Amino acid sequence: MRTQSSATAPSPIAVTAPREHRGFGTALAALGVAAFSLTFPATAWGLESFGPWSLVAVRSVLAALIAGGCLLFLRVPLPERRHLPGLAVVAGGVVLGFPLLTTLALQTSTTAHAAVVVGLLPLTTAVFSALRTGSRPSRRFWLAALAGAAAVAAFTVTQSGGALTAADGCLFAALLVCAAGYTEGGRLARVMPGWQVIGWALVLCLPLSVPAAAVALTYEPFRLTAHGIAGVLWVALGSQFLGLVVWYRGMAAIGIPRASQLQLAQPLLTLVWSALLLGEHFTAAAPLTAVAVLVCIAVTQRS
Repeated sequence: MRTQSSATAPSPIAVTAPREHRGFGTALAALGVAAFSLTFPATAWGLESFGPWSLVAVRSVLAALIAGGCLLFLRVPLPERRHLPGLAVVAGGVVLGFPLLTTLALQTSTTAHAAVVVGLLPLTTAVFSALRTGSRPSRRFWLAALAGAAAVAAFTVTQSGGALTAADGCLFAALLVCAAGYTEGGRLARVMPGWQVIGWALVLCLPLSVPAAAVALTYEPFRLTAHGIAGVLWVALGSQFLGLVVWYRGMAAIGIPRASQLQLAQPLLTLVWSALLLGEHFTAAAPLTAVAVLVCIAVTQRS
């Protein structure tokens, strides 16, 4: 493979893209959100067959094999050296950090609770974006994002009995590492196709994920079930690869802060999947909080 030169790299996609590009980018980002909304229910299914460490390692290996196969088949040039630090952040945050922390949290937390807590991800991503890329969203944008975050924070404290649990700690840590990975991925997707961003990030993790999977499967008992297999396949292919492909492409087209706010809809979608696929029951506070943050989307998208 040859190294991709700056002369052949795709030109950056400006945040101020034409209206038709913004509409297409919004559709892609929304498709990514739909894929991500199934992640927690699929993870809960996967935990029926695998331990938490095994599940994270196996999903990473499977996604990397698919991504690496696509990169080889299409003879994609190696990423430029200057892009490697950003890809490492994507790998650490999106490929390893977020899946591991949320999987550990889901051992003791319901998917409905975790989904609403992760509703803070849009605000966290917007903050990282402002610090990393120098973007300056409007005051109305920040007020709406903070309102959504406040609703999620109030829900978390209330549902946890007034004190944060270890699962909540894992979820909040997951927000930080995922927001960093989203920001770097969205930035890189302006100079290379989004699927290559997550593809190379997955491949970079193979030296860690392959031995981790071998060790974890040795020490953690596993029992293959239909739910377990379906769960690990979805988190590997749907959430870890295909969802991130369209998500990064959408972020590159409409901008990281605007795209990140679309994820305010993700908790509500996950609540629906949790009820349909897992039979979970939750109090009225969960859907009410999800609806409250969903309302913030309209404000942020107009800011």
